[in-house]
Amino acid sequence: MATPSNMEVDLHGLFKDNKTFDYDDYEYKEVICASSTVSGALAVFIPLLYTVGLLCGLLGNGLVLVILWRKRLNLSVMDIFIFHLTVSDTLLLLTLPLWAVDAVKGWNMGTGLCKLAGALFKINFYCGIFTLTCISVNCYLSIIPGVQMFSCEKRWLVYGCCLLIWIVCLILSIPDWIFLKHVRGTCIHFYTPDSWRLASRFPHIVSFVLLVLLFCCFFVLLKLRHNSKCQKKKGRSTAVTAVLVLAFFVCWTPYNITFIVNTAQPMISAPSAGADECEGSQWTAIKITAIFGLLHCIVNPVIYLCFSKEFRRRALTLIKFSACKTDRNEVSLWDSSGVNGNASVQEVQGSLQPMNDIQPTIKTQDYDT
Repeated sequence: MATPSNMEVDLHGLFKDNKTFDYDDYEYKEVICASSTVSGALAVFIPLLYTVGLLCGLLGNGLVLVILWRKRLNLSVMDIFIFHLTVSDTLLLLTLPLWAVDAVKGWNMGTGLCKLAGALFKINFYCGIFTLTCISVNCYLSIIPGVQMFSCEKRWLVYGCCLLIWIVCLILSIPDWIFLKHVRGTCIHFYTPDSWRLASRFPHIVSFVLLVLLFCCFFVLLKLRHNSKCQKKKGRSTAVTAVLVLAFFVCWTPYNITFIVNTAQPMISAPSAGADECEGSQWTAIKITAIFGLLHCIVNPVIYLCFSKEFRRRALTLIKFSACKTDRNEVSLWDSSGVNGNASVQEVQGSLQPMNDIQPTIKTQDYDT
């Protein structure tokens, strides 16, 4: 057995080029994110904008729901779709106070409300696209002789489409229920793992492409409406539908463009140090453009008031709390004029005239004979 004096230990590799490190020279740099709240005039303007939007939106969408409720015994196809569109807008309206607080003080309302507000935001977007698509298809088929997809005799098909739209919207909002979290005073998507980022955002991008196609197809629809063969169908609600699609496209396109850029940015360039920690914590373009999407829910009632004579008449009658004895449930609410609405009814029910209109005609004929 070797004695300790004869043991040789090679310490050359352990201590060669050993250098001491002065920890006094170490400087800790904390990742500082931009503020998640607005300041200055925006701190007053954005909450005021959301407050006015909430009040006007509840008044406008409330009028739509009340008018449709009074017409509930004779709802048309478009009435049913407009009802579901209004319900979706009303649900989004209820989240405006949360976004107003987020703009001023940051998100301090927990993960539960974060998931709810974000999911309703996406549900409103999906529901708007799919419902307007159904309305557009119905409007397109209505101007083609002998073709009719939806009708009052097939109410089960209309309600089935509406139910399917809500189911699809709920399914597409699942990523928001999973990945939205309350992190450092912000409500952001926290993807774990990061590979879910593109997969969860892909349906939103596809829906935006559908919106662009819908917007382009409406130029064809308007061209068909002005075709000589389609002049007999003037009573259809093409004008109101076209404005609804245009308003939806204008309000949501800025957000969708920034959303696509935000999705593609990590794939184009490697994120800088601390970028993941700061994602969503600054008042960026995607948050600013989201304002237009949030406030879109107050636009539709304004469109109905401006472009539908029958809806405007009923709304004014309801606001004045006066009895509406002259309301005719078979008259369309969404035609661009009352005359067109009566014409469309006559196309369906036949060329019937009120007795007070027929009587002068009979007297004139007797006088001529």
